Amino acid sequence: MDTQVFVRRETPILVAAKMGILEMVHKILDTFPVAIQDMDSSGKNVLMLAAENRQTTVFDYLVEKELPEFVFHQLDDQGNSILHLAAVLEELLPWRIPGAALQMQWENQVHVKHSVPPLCFAHNNAKGETPRMIFTHTHQKLVKDGTDWLIKTSESCSVIAALIATVAFASSATMPGGLKEETGYPVLENHPAFHVFSITSLVALTLAVTALVFFLSIITSRCQERDFKVTLPRMLLLGLTSLFASIVAMLISFCAGHTFILIDKLRFAAIPIYGVACIPVAFFALVQLPLYFDLLRARLIKVPLRSYKVFNH
Repeated sequence: MDTQVFVRRETPILVAAKMGILEMVHKILDTFPVAIQDMDSSGKNVLMLAAENRQTTVFDYLVEKELPEFVFHQLDDQGNSILHLAAVLEELLPWRIPGAALQMQWENQVHVKHSVPPLCFAHNNAKGETPRMIFTHTHQKLVKDGTDWLIKTSESCSVIAALIATVAFASSATMPGGLKEETGYPVLENHPAFHVFSITSLVALTLAVTALVFFLSIITSRCQERDFKVTLPRMLLLGLTSLFASIVAMLISFCAGHTFILIDKLRFAAIPIYGVACIPVAFFALVQLPLYFDLLRARLIKVPLRSYKVFNH
């Protein structure tokens, strides 16, 4: 005897919430407010599907709409709340930003927990798991990959920062033209290029040491889940900023000091040579700029943008 199984199909608002189509969700709720009670075959409502699929724009819209209280307390057939579903990380990285460390940063920035009732925090699902336990378990690989990348990047950059600090210290301790025997002041103290040289060499030394401190802080960090939200990305961003600025200051210091050994007729002719000397540094900056802008974007954008390259229907 054949048995007929009835499967609850997903309604248009559930599909729109899963796919992140905010206009459709807005139109359906304005026309049929009762659609907020729709659930799929697993017992997930529209708010739960938006949180599970990282559709932050849809989720924020639904929260601002002041939905009934029961929508936030809804549980699926496995006893999962909104926080349980938001804590799960699928195999495909969800955010539109490269790198495991930045993915982990945006995973921590998902502010679902600030929008649900406090009672959801203490709830356990059918397996006895809390949202924090699920988050820790599903993000283990992402944390490991992000930690390995951060440490490797910091170690490489710290070597460069140490070299720049060494060169900048040697340059700042060297006085072009020597010192006056009578007063002990620099011979070229009234020369404009001397002021540029002395200031930029000191700036390069200070910034290189600052970058070195930031990179060493990352290397010695515990690299826990919560550290990826603000601490680690901020230290990496500040370290790279200090490193780039120290490189620029070191080059300016070199060019200003080099003008003292040229005769007046060759000083203007040496300007193109100084420009060529800056090409390797410019190439290094161009290579690192995408990473720098990604760090800056992840720092400034509060609501992450979901990736739609691959989507499980």
